[in-house]
Amino acid sequence: MKPVSIIGMGVFPQDLTSKHQELIKNAEILIGAKRHLEYFKDYSAQKKEISRDLKGTIEFIEKWKDRKSIVVLASGDPFTFDIGPLLIKALGRENVFIYPNISSIAPVAVIGMGVNEQDLTSRHMKLIENAEILIGAKRFLDIFAGKDCLTKELNKDIKGIVEYIKSWKDRKSIVVLASGDPLFFGIGQSLINNLGPGNVTIYPNVSTISLAFAKIKESWNDARIISIHGRFKTNELLNVFSREDKIAILTDPENDPARLASFLIEHQITDFNMCVFEKLGTPDEHVEWYDPNVAVSRKFLHPNVVILRRTSPRQDSAGKIYPGMSEKAYDHKKGLITKAEVRAVSIAKLKLNSTDYHVWDLGAGSGALGIEVSMFVPLGRVISVEKNPERISDIENNRKRFGVNNLEIVQASLPDCLKNLSSTKPDRIFIGGGGRDLCAIIKAAAAYLNPGGIMVVNTVIIKNVDTAMSAMQELDFDTRIVQVQVSRGKQMASGHRMEALNPVWIISGKKSNEEMI
Repeated sequence: MKPVSIIGMGVFPQDLTSKHQELIKNAEILIGAKRHLEYFKDYSAQKKEISRDLKGTIEFIEKWKDRKSIVVLASGDPFTFDIGPLLIKALGRENVFIYPNISSIAPVAVIGMGVNEQDLTSRHMKLIENAEILIGAKRFLDIFAGKDCLTKELNKDIKGIVEYIKSWKDRKSIVVLASGDPLFFGIGQSLINNLGPGNVTIYPNVSTISLAFAKIKESWNDARIISIHGRFKTNELLNVFSREDKIAILTDPENDPARLASFLIEHQITDFNMCVFEKLGTPDEHVEWYDPNVAVSRKFLHPNVVILRRTSPRQDSAGKIYPGMSEKAYDHKKGLITKAEVRAVSIAKLKLNSTDYHVWDLGAGSGALGIEVSMFVPLGRVISVEKNPERISDIENNRKRFGVNNLEIVQASLPDCLKNLSSTKPDRIFIGGGGRDLCAIIKAAAAYLNPGGIMVVNTVIIKNVDTAMSAMQELDFDTRIVQVQVSRGKQMASGHRMEALNPVWIISGKKSNEEMI
């Protein structure tokens, strides 16, 4: 009996040594996958394509092993989840010679497809050619429809894709075809996070955003790039539109340019034009600038991306907001505004340590506190509630003056209106008014406050100090109180004197038993 030689093919034919080449050249029977046999199609040896029916392959070898020299061409390394161990078990260790090579199993190759297949390099193509499993969007898999390998369509179920890869990665060489560049809002980072950096190799390519800017011949180092693919976060978008002049947006069929235009119109953002890039890199490619009022009624081809460019200088007032601004900075009636120093302390008591908090400002008056809070929660939302129509007008004017987009104004009476405020529960609540209804307002508002949330109440009425403290303690809030007494310097002929303002009590409570610091 002649020993059967099992040669690991490595990743590419170039991985074969001269010893490997000599054995293959002298073989009378070559057994291997179709792609491996193709490399040696001019050799005189009989060819036998290996199939999933390994039992049949073993029977074929046993039939010929005493009469012909046989070489089996194995993927990667014969001992890495391949045919090597099976043949040793079937034929006996002494009847099999193993010639190891580089394993082709790991890592998973994630290849950026660029804008179209013409962006793929020879290195990319070789990896795809040798893949045993191809994963990608249907339009990418269709490009390689003639390839003999397993395929898996990439969809929104990233968790399912990761599990599929994990189930095969130790047995098959896997290539993932990613849109544009894999690490630019692509699947690359998700695979690295789930499989580990050592199990993934990234092959970058041209992104759709870089091509889009090239089409309009503009630099993009000063652009803000966001994605609404599978997500549409109102507050995040409002924050970006208020602060940026050049924005590139990745879309999807649901969150498309028309919806984006509708959003701009709904929020009265009128100083942007939008360029839509449809099906870049294909025969159907179309690039055109639109006014949002026109784009809102258009049907756009997919995939597409959008670039927004501001048409007039941005009013950068929003960047000048800070806690405790002068009362003179705001429109207000009859002194109905939280004094600057008290405002600063009250905001500190709210502990706005997350950018996505939802905050209620109840009894908003001029809206000054809500406007200053808004800069701490650019990805969150502030709802300012006020019943007086004249004060509502002040809040609206102040909001416009400072370019605040994440503040909603509600004209209503407390506490009855709370049930209609928002489907999202608040993380922080500030109560700046209330009068005789303060206890009812505190109890009603507390029911909506998220666990661990904080409520802050300001009052100048001595009776309401006990009302607020008692109501919060009854609700099992961890409750604290401070009195703020502010005196401001006034110019006199010979110097300054101090003029005292009304003392203000600030009562704060946390909706939990954890101690406040």
